[in-house]
Amino acid sequence: MEQTFIMIKPDGVQRGLVGEIISRFEKKGFTLKGLKLITVDQPFAEKHYADLSAKPFFRGLVEYIVSGPVCAMVWEGKNVVTTGRKIIGATNPAESAPGTIRGDFAIDIGRNVIHGSDAVESARKEIALWFPEGIAEWQSSLHSWIYE
Repeated sequence: MEQTFIMIKPDGVQRGLVGEIISRFEKKGFTLKGLKLITVDQPFAEKHYADLSAKPFFRGLVEYIVSGPVCAMVWEGKNVVTTGRKIIGATNPAESAPGTIRGDFAIDIGRNVIHGSDAVESARKEIALWFPEGIAEWQSSLHSWIYE
């Protein structure tokens, strides 16, 4: 099974969307393997977004992520990275379809509620960064009702 990193950003936490977002991943059939509410410091935020450090929006993105608590999660399931990105919607909420998290809950790209790994390799790196202590190793009793 594949794993992905999902982070509900400060605006999503402040707006009380954590339960709604978790519910969407659970209803799809994915398994929650790690969860923590954390306030991120600047060096950690810079490390998380290191691949974007040359972009003009990098400084604003770091300031935004450290502005309040985030909800960091690891989800597991078949094709969870690709499917998770579809559940989340386009980075720009104006391009996100209704029914996606960003399509339903975001307006501005700078307040787009959620981050999701964009590839299996980036998911591995993000999970290792955010969950150095490891994740819960368990299998839901619903597994056989979701997967063939």
